[in-house]
Amino acid sequence: MIAVSRRQALLLVLGLVAVLALVGTRLARTGAAEGPARAGRLTQAVPSGSAAAPRLVVHVVGAIRRPGLYRLAEGARVADALARAGGALPRADLAAVNLAAPLADGQQVIVPRRAPPGAVGSAADALVGGRVSLATATTDQLDELPGIGPVTAQKIVDWRTTHGPFRSVDDLDRIPGIGPARVEQLRDLVTP
Repeated sequence: MIAVSRRQALLLVLGLVAVLALVGTRLARTGAAEGPARAGRLTQAVPSGSAAAPRLVVHVVGAIRRPGLYRLAEGARVADALARAGGALPRADLAAVNLAAPLADGQQVIVPRRAPPGAVGSAADALVGGRVSLATATTDQLDELPGIGPVTAQKIVDWRTTHGPFRSVDDLDRIPGIGPARVEQLRDLVTP
């Protein structure tokens, strides 16, 4: 057995405490998104250069390292949400996500997986629980919805580009050519 003096034992314990404190600090900085079972807790993130108080809560899902709920500052972009969620997985199709799009409170950010070679894209690529995402759908994907042709699909994308993300399905009523009856027809087929 090796004899250890009290002083050596104390130094060893202090060193161990310092290492544990350093590891704990790094883990606290990294943070983690809460899974579905603990979705009540939110992770906070403020985009760099922003002193604004966190106000947006977004749900990041799909081909992402840490899916979950995140709290971000007003004015945050989709890229900020993805960065906070640990970044995209290698199989993520980032070309299908507008990283520059501004975020809206309650928005779900979906990062789809790349289609296997030879697969043909369709409205299913922008599906969220069986619904087409107005935040990420392309004109081709919107065109596949009932009562939405290529012209109206382009109007939806243009409105999204000009006014920011859809806050609710009811925002579709603001687009020329889509009235209350069409909104009701699409309500169960789309998500903001």
